[in-house]
Amino acid sequence: MSDVSRVQWTIIARTAPQPWLGCNRCGEARRFRSSERIRVNANGKRVDAWLIYRCTSCGDTWNRPILERQPVRTIEPDFLMSLHASEPALTRRLAFDVAGLRRSAGRIEEFDDALVIEKVLSERTAPTRRLEILCSVPEPVGLRVDRLLARELRLPRSRIHGLAEAGDLVVFPQGSHLRRTVRDGMRLVLVNL
Repeated sequence: MSDVSRVQWTIIARTAPQPWLGCNRCGEARRFRSSERIRVNANGKRVDAWLIYRCTSCGDTWNRPILERQPVRTIEPDFLMSLHASEPALTRRLAFDVAGLRRSAGRIEEFDDALVIEKVLSERTAPTRRLEILCSVPEPVGLRVDRLLARELRLPRSRIHGLAEAGDLVVFPQGSHLRRTVRDGMRLVLVNL
């Protein structure tokens, strides 16, 4: 019998990344957050679409381009309907598209506010000597690995770092670090529990 327990942690971000942009009303760089609304402008042949962001200080708007002068016939009809309806799943996916957001804004702030859903993959009746945690991160989240472990295992971060220094905590893939953000596919292995 194996003395290994395996769990999967699905880490779901609660707050979308927010770009820092020059706000016209405030007169300085401010954080903007997604309004979860899409503006579509179509003239029959071409379509423009933007995800609307609002300044967190004054409410001024910034339109993040999604489509620019795209011929209508090249757009999938379901996608076009989702744009017109500001479908929540689509607006969330676009709000969490950090790579796309970086093309429009240089500085992006990611948050560590996340919900962790635990699923036991292998049930143990005997004492566990090794715990393997598989991380599923469907959207980018600014939560560091050490903070995630400290919060979920209810241990101080100094204890988490002590486990890593003693070799009792290993982060895969190799080269991953406790002070970096958690990524999809990471595996955290705790031994000698």
